[in-house]
Formats: sequence, C-alpha cells, structure tokens
Amino acid sequence: MSHFHLIGIGGAGMSVVAELLADRGQLVTGSDQKDSANISHLRSLGIEAKVGHDPQTISADSIVVVSTAVRESNPELARARELGCKVLHRSQALALAAAGMEFIAVAGAHGKTTTSGMLAVALSHLGADPSFAVGGIVGGFGSGAHLGEGKYFVAEADESDASFLNYTPTVALVTNVEPDHLDHYGSKEAFEQAFLDFSGLVTDTLVTCSDDEGARALGEASSKDLRHLTYGFGEGGPNHVKVSESGFIWRGHTYPVRLQVPGRHNLLNAAGAFAVLIALDFPPSDCAQALGQFTGTGRRYEYKGTVHGVEVRDDYAHHPTEVAALVAQAREQTKGRLLVLFQPHLYSRTINFAARFARALRGADVVALAPIYGAREDPVEGVDSSLIGKSLPGSYLATSLEDGAEYLAKVAQSGDLICTVGAGDVTTMGPRLLELL
Repeated sequence: MSHFHLIGIGGAGMSVVAELLADRGQLVTGSDQKDSANISHLRSLGIEAKVGHDPQTISADSIVVVSTAVRESNPELARARELGCKVLHRSQALALAAAGMEFIAVAGAHGKTTTSGMLAVALSHLGADPSFAVGGIVGGFGSGAHLGEGKYFVAEADESDASFLNYTPTVALVTNVEPDHLDHYGSKEAFEQAFLDFSGLVTDTLVTCSDDEGARALGEASSKDLRHLTYGFGEGGPNHVKVSESGFIWRGHTYPVRLQVPGRHNLLNAAGAFAVLIALDFPPSDCAQALGQFTGTGRRYEYKGTVHGVEVRDDYAHHPTEVAALVAQAREQTKGRLLVLFQPHLYSRTINFAARFARALRGADVVALAPIYGAREDPVEGVDSSLIGKSLPGSYLATSLEDGAEYLAKVAQSGDLICTVGAGDVTTMGPRLLELL
C-alpha cells in the first residue's frame, strides 16, 4: 500500500482522484486552503483531509499529487521536493487508478462533465458497472467517483493544462475544440494542436461533434487508422448519429430518447454519449433508453430551492459558450424574469472574452457581476468585472459575492429565476440567496 498525499484535495478533479485511489486500497491524505463540501464528503469516507498546508505531513515515502494550480512555493510541495518524493500530476494519478481498464475519455472546452456523467449512468444501466471520474456529483451516485467491477473507466480529459496528453484512451469523445485557456497555450493554433496530439493517443475509436467547427476539423485531420464516428444536428456520413426531434438517427433507424435534463446542448451531449456506446457494441435501442436514466450532475443547472416564488439554481458555466447555453436553457424553463449572479473565472479568461461574456449575458433580465475569481492567477492591474460591464448596460457591478446576492434578493419578484454562475465559490451563494429571500 502506497501513501498518496493530494495537495488541493478539495478540488473537483482532485477529490475524485482521492476517492478512486482510496477505493483501490491506497492510503490517501490531503490538504486544501479551505473547507468545502468535497472535503466533508472525503472525510465521511475515512480519508484524512486537512484545511491548511503542513509540510510535516510529507514523509520520504509519500507520493505527492498536484494540479497545475499548486505553486512550487506551496510548503508541502517544497517539502516533497526537498525529500525527493515522487510528485505526480493529477492526471497521472488518475491514469494509475484506471490501470488495466478500457479508458473512455471525454474531452472538449465544455460539455465534458455532463457527457461523462451520461456515459457513467448509461453504462451502469446497461449492466457494465463502470468506474468513473467526473468533475461533479453524478445523480444517483452521490459522488463524482466510483470504482466498479466492469472493464470500462470513464473520465473527463482536462485540456486546460494539456494534462489530457497523459492518457491513452481506447475511445475518446471530443465535444468541441473551442479555444480556451490561452494563458497556458498562448495561441489558438497551439490549443488546436494539443487536441490533435490527444487524438494521436487514441487506440481504437474517435467520436467528434460535427456541428462544432474545431471538432469537425480534428476528425478530418486525425489518423485514418482510427475508427471515426460523428454526431450532430446536421447531416453526416455513414458513421454519423443525427439528432432529430424524434430521437437519434443511426444508419437509417430512429431511436427515441427522452432525457430528464433540458436544453438543446444536453441533447447534443447525449448524442455524443450514444455514439460512444454504439462504438462499444451496445444495442442502440438499449443505449437510448439508458441515457434517459441520467438526471444530471452537480452544479449543472442544479436546483437549490424556492422561496416566496423565487427559484434559485446554480451552474458551473465559465466560458462564454457555456454561459450562453445556460441563459438559453433558463429562458426555456422560466416564465418569469431571469436574474444572474455571474462570477468571472480567471483574469486571463476575462481579458480574452469580456465582450463575449457580455453578449452571452444579454439574454438575462438582471445581471450582477461579482469580482473575478482568480484561482491560480495573481490579480492583473486594471482587469476586473467592469470589463464585462462596459458592454452590458444596466448590469450591477458588485463589490463582493455577498453584495451581488443581496442586490438580486432585493430586486427579485415571485416567478423569477435566479442563477448563480461560475467556476469559483459563487456556488456558496445559492444557500445564501435562499436565506436572503
């Protein structure tokens, strides 16, 4: 038994790795800057997760797991370097947890968590009992991680720091190749090249969304030795899953599907999962039925409660395309006004996409812009949420999350829908809004 110590164990990706390694019988400990629901969940499983970073936790035999967000100045990582400990990136630790299984990787700038969750649920209902690592709580499992008895391992393949290049998938699904994380890649071309490099690691089947220009180009440029399936609302070749109002059309046959999660984007995600399941040789009719069992993942249009007729939901959207999809989905679901508390994620992303965020948010009736959640980045002089507000007339520039929540609670009326949106700690405002209301 090895001792794995995860720095930043409360993160969505790290907590999943911790749970899987513990399920594998390893000794797992970890630390994070602050307490969280993920920390509480890990503790309930018997995993020692501390708040604060203590270098004395690290011993010479520790295997230390980090993400790109962990800086070399972190006292635990510095101690690990001093002792000559083995240091793994989170993706490398995940690959260890998946050793010996058929790896199914879901990649793309957005849609990864939902599509991975759909595959995990569908494979479970198809009797495959898969293992999975998903960056959100999967409905019906109460966790984003599971070590099953079957041969399949489903995981999100994170492109943010190119760590998805540490995987060798049997099957890979690419939902889209829309440039993001330019702070890491430096250019659109480098971002796209990383996806091409990723496709070169796939051993059997590549599935791409033909509706997305980047994913379509990736499919055309990928190795001809790979089996290639596509999906989308548009037409395609003989190995294409077409999405229609009546269901998924595959090789001349229509397979009805009734999803429990709304939105055109979720129908597209389900079509990608359907294509993967077909590639794994499951009967198409059974696949469509199994996908209908998916009830959603945490922080994806997640219902938090209703007070005095005002509904509150929380969503992880942090890219302009995701925010636009969320606003469209919320518009379909509410007859009242749409109020949004948006917390931009990363200074670099705000600089690159400020105008696009503003366009995506224009579909809301009231928008409160919270301060930027810097995560792994240091503040940049002159960069704040007002960059978005300049192109979003009437938006409220909040001084804090609390200020933004108080503003929305004050102007909310019965029948309204409030969405807290972003990849940072804006999620804590869901319960707070219910209190304020």
